[in-house]
Amino acid sequence: MMEFVSSGASDPTVTVLAWSTAAALTAILGVVPRLVFGRLSPTLLGAGNALAAGLMLGVAYLLLVEGLPDGIVLGAVGGLCGAGIVILTHALTGTTELDLNALDELDPAYGYQVVLVNALHAAGEGVAIGVAMLVSLPFGISMAVALAVHNVPEAMVLIEILTARGVRLAHAGALAAVANLNQVLLAVVTFAVIGALPSLMPWAVGFAVGALLQLLLSELLPESYRQTGHTSIAVVTLLAMGLVIALLGGAA
Repeated sequence: MMEFVSSGASDPTVTVLAWSTAAALTAILGVVPRLVFGRLSPTLLGAGNALAAGLMLGVAYLLLVEGLPDGIVLGAVGGLCGAGIVILTHALTGTTELDLNALDELDPAYGYQVVLVNALHAAGEGVAIGVAMLVSLPFGISMAVALAVHNVPEAMVLIEILTARGVRLAHAGALAAVANLNQVLLAVVTFAVIGALPSLMPWAVGFAVGALLQLLLSELLPESYRQTGHTSIAVVTLLAMGLVIALLGGAA
C-alpha cells in the first residue's frame, strides 16, 4: 500500500490532478448519444444508469480488495462514515427523494437540484481516485479511467434532463463537466491528507467504498429500475462490473 509515494515519481500530486481532471471532463462526451440518436428513450437512459452503476461497483470492489488488506475495523468505520455523509448531504440539500426521471418537470428549482445531485455524486468519486492513487500509481490511474468511462453515461442522463428543460446541448455538456469539478478537488485533497497521515488509509478506503456503494444503491440502481426492466438492468450492471474487474484487477 502507498508504494506510489516512494516510487520515484517527480510530482505525484500533479499526476492526481491531471488524471482526476481528465476523468471529470469526460462528462462532456455525454452529448454524443444525444447528437447521434436525438432525444433518448427512458430505456436507453436506464441502460446508461445501469452501465454507470456497474462501473462504479467494479471500482468499489477493486478498491476494497487492493486498498484494504488490513485495518478491517477502521475500514468498516470509514464505510459507515462514507455512506452516512452521502445520506446527510442529500438530506441537508433536500435531494434525498429527488426523481431524476422527471424530464418534463417545470419547477425552476428542479434543474438546479439535478446538477447539485451530480456534484454530490462526484465528490465520493474524487475521494476514491485520491485513495486509489495512494495504493499505487497504476491502480490510481486505472480507477480514474474507469470513473471517466462511468462519467459518460452518467452525464448522458443529466444532459437529457437539462436539454428537456430548454438548455442548449453544448451548455448542458459543459454543466455536466462543471458538476464533476469537485471530483478533482476531493481527489487532490484526499491524496494530500491521507498521504500525510497514512494511518488513516484503511478508514479512507472504507469511506470511499461506503460512499460509492451508497450512491449506487440509493441513486443509480433505483433510477435504472424505474427507467427499464429489472433483468436487463441486472445484466448490464454485472457485465460492466465484470469488465472493470477483468481489465483493471491486476493494475495494483
